[in-house]
Amino acid sequence: MNGSNTELKDRLRSDRAFSLLRSAEEAAQFIQDGMTVGVSGFTPSGYPKAVPLALAERGRCGETIKIDLYSGASVGPEIDTELTEAGMIKKRLPYHTNSVIRDKINRGEIDYVDLHLSQSTQYLNYGVLNKIDVAIVEGLAVTGEGHIVPTTSIGNSPSFIKNADKVIVEINLDKPLSLEGMADIFILDNPPCRKPINICSPGDRIGKPYMECGFDKIAAIVVTDMKDQTRFLSKPDEISKKISDNIIKFFEKEVEYGRLGKSLLPLQSGVGSVANAVLYGLCDSQYEDLTFYTEVVQDSMLDLLRSGKAAVASTTALSPSPDALERFLDEAEFFKDKIILRPQEISNNPEVIRRLGVIAMNTAIEADIYGNVNSTHVMGSKMMNGIGGSGDFSRSAAISIFSTPSTAKGGKISSIVPMVSHVDHTEHEVMVLVTEQGYADLRGLSPKEKAVKIIENCAHPDFKEQLMSYFERACRVSALHTPHILNEALSWHSKYIDTGSML
Repeated sequence: MNGSNTELKDRLRSDRAFSLLRSAEEAAQFIQDGMTVGVSGFTPSGYPKAVPLALAERGRCGETIKIDLYSGASVGPEIDTELTEAGMIKKRLPYHTNSVIRDKINRGEIDYVDLHLSQSTQYLNYGVLNKIDVAIVEGLAVTGEGHIVPTTSIGNSPSFIKNADKVIVEINLDKPLSLEGMADIFILDNPPCRKPINICSPGDRIGKPYMECGFDKIAAIVVTDMKDQTRFLSKPDEISKKISDNIIKFFEKEVEYGRLGKSLLPLQSGVGSVANAVLYGLCDSQYEDLTFYTEVVQDSMLDLLRSGKAAVASTTALSPSPDALERFLDEAEFFKDKIILRPQEISNNPEVIRRLGVIAMNTAIEADIYGNVNSTHVMGSKMMNGIGGSGDFSRSAAISIFSTPSTAKGGKISSIVPMVSHVDHTEHEVMVLVTEQGYADLRGLSPKEKAVKIIENCAHPDFKEQLMSYFERACRVSALHTPHILNEALSWHSKYIDTGSML
């Protein structure tokens, strides 16, 4: 147990809370074989560490424990790596980014349920998923009433707490109390009792600064000072810079046509280095007074807020790179009126996304010539990470943009193909497709018009002739609404599997 008594009194605001102090090893004993465990965390931020590590040690010492593990989104290696290597995860949902668990999923050793993030708590609240036996939640503090003040992410934690039989709280002294007040906790009732979500601009607050729990549910409080293992973000390379430039060129056209103003519309951006680079392009752009209604805040969004180019960001998680996280924690007071942390059923809620007119910017593994996007499966079968929140936003956005480098594997794979090997986002919701080659505005186009524009504007030159040949031959031998040669449509993927190249 860490921390001075004075510091703990700032965090544990009643004698009842002090009476629940336990070691991580003691707390881990509440988890038994066959249980369903919900953990806080979203894009490894705000997730518990000490108790999962203590649980993994039990597995390594020979105990037979298999659990179903639920989270908000991806979490750190203290959970996904350690519990996977200890052989303790039976089922995982709704999203991950961990290579160790990915391998086990693709080998059929762990069942994986890939869900739209906004729907994951709905499945839980409806009783479609198993009830949570134990929720393990990171917090800044426990209030006098036994409610939990969250740290740097919200995710599904409020609903996990609501549905859990027992709650274990990890109070993380590494997270400053200056974060308190950033959270805005509001969760939905089940239909038919559901009421409108009263968010009319990204900065609106509608909830409480803590997650309701109560001491009747808290089984243990563990004090830690362990840092989040957030991901390093690559510096923008030439390809990601060109993708960013092409998205900004699209915005410039929209402003020119009078469809967007200099503040654009509220922006959403996916996670990772390419998404981060896309937003960095806005730092030197003409746009100002930007707002974000998104699920993750990364380095570039923090810089836009610091510079005054952006006014407010509504999100469910703060997930900057390690160095940027340290800087953010030092400046938390500055960001308190600029960042709002919400549960993911609110941050990703289609009702709010549609009302605000969000511009959704997400990444693809591949797209086909008619605008269908695969964002989850490599060669149709191997799960990468999951759909995450991309579908929540793309299906309700005012403008839905998907971006990808035009090639992969050193140019051996074309990211633009005749037919995607797996469909996550249909052509009905993909409005703009962007690569480093250019952008294709697909709105109002027929399938054949889309194909020509995507091939001409987005395909890599090494594959452009192949794609146009396929399309033209399909137009001669197939029905002319969405022309395909079915015995060739997936031959590009088959060729790569057989030879190591689509060329």
